[in-house]
Amino acid sequence: MNKIIFFILFVFHFTIYPQNTVQTKFGSICRFEFNNSPFPSKLRADGHTYNNKFYSNEEHYQDSTVLIFIPKYFKPNDSVDYVFYFHGWYNNIDSALVQFNLIEQFYNSKKNAVFVFPEGPKNSPDSFGGKLEEKNRFTDLVNEVNVKLGEIFKTQINTGKITLSGHSGAYRIIAYILLNGGLTNKIKNVILFDALYADTEKFTFWIDNFNGKFINIYTDQGGTKSESQNLVTCLEGWNIDFKIIKSDDFNTEDLKQSRIIFIESKLDHNEVISTKNQFQIFLESSF
Repeated sequence: MNKIIFFILFVFHFTIYPQNTVQTKFGSICRFEFNNSPFPSKLRADGHTYNNKFYSNEEHYQDSTVLIFIPKYFKPNDSVDYVFYFHGWYNNIDSALVQFNLIEQFYNSKKNAVFVFPEGPKNSPDSFGGKLEEKNRFTDLVNEVNVKLGEIFKTQINTGKITLSGHSGAYRIIAYILLNGGLTNKIKNVILFDALYADTEKFTFWIDNFNGKFINIYTDQGGTKSESQNLVTCLEGWNIDFKIIKSDDFNTEDLKQSRIIFIESKLDHNEVISTKNQFQIFLESSF
């Protein structure tokens, strides 16, 4: 009898995940192609040109992959919290995972949440958010994720708290999700890794109207310092409390002192995510 029970548990454990899953020491990494992924998008059907170089639709805007990481310690509840991450220019899911150690940092944060990483403009110098700039498309994508998790855990999954995070050119897709995504009341954390280049009014509206946590780390040379300081000036004028940290040696408790955090980093543009486990620390301090 014990052998039969063990066999049933063994089979159940390894068959709840779809075939396109990799089991790691940190948890399960699944890849899906969703209808509401950022790409393909009709607005990139003719590709994209930057600095006189052409980036074709076929090579850079056809990947509808969404990576989902479920940490080993994850316990599904009535609702599931999600941490979304979006990559920047000249990047893709796999290169960003490796370069910025995202899976391990997420795992070490011990957040009882699921990590979701949609493919963006693949290896392209482009901030366009594809279909996720459209009205309620983000809601549709989250619903697709809910369905897949429901199949994995054999239960209905509802949307819990959402964190939006991204590096560099990812600012735009995050801004449009806040504007048009349809789940703004669920978005409790926004994390920008040297990414506040533009669309500041969209972030400002969310800060002013939704009680979420906003973390913006910026560098001297990344091109985001001026816009970040402009936002600081606006918040001061509106008497909205915030905290500025002028150091790269911060901890979780430092980040819990205000719901709005600006970090003036002396690191390089690509060092603000993982060199000091910043992604992990930001998640540990999130709502």
